[in-house]
Amino acid sequence: MPSANYIWAILRIGMGWVFLWPFLDKTFALGFATEAGRGWLSGSSPAMGFLKFGSSGPLAGFYQGLAGNPVVDWLYMLGLLGVGIAFILGIALRIAAFSGALMMLLIYSAALPVENNPFWDDHLVYALVLIGLAASNSGNTLGLGNWWGRMKPVVKFKFLA
Repeated sequence: MPSANYIWAILRIGMGWVFLWPFLDKTFALGFATEAGRGWLSGSSPAMGFLKFGSSGPLAGFYQGLAGNPVVDWLYMLGLLGVGIAFILGIALRIAAFSGALMMLLIYSAALPVENNPFWDDHLVYALVLIGLAASNSGNTLGLGNWWGRMKPVVKFKFLA
């Protein structure tokens, strides 16, 4: 159904923006979730606020111990950038979906118990949507998925698709 392909493609691009936007805001301190002058380029830790003050529950000590670690900041920011670009362009969706779903599950586990529901929250929904978008070949519509899928390394190593 051609119209469904466009709906999945728009959802894919939207999910890419869900990841790319925080990368941009946290890097350049655009004044949305990140205050002006507190961006990554200004020397602030992009993951510090959430890890230090947003984590709760049984894993809070673990996540609070990671706050301010430059390796964690780099992994977090590269994850946001990589998943965002991959989903917007419609390329490397399997790796991006796995990485994005892992990020969502880690964020979910850092904020247990869930605030408004005994179990389910938007991070779990996003994780499933990311996996579904990769499985649906949504990168082929309004994206570079067809081109990406014909590249020799992707043909040889299917997990790159």
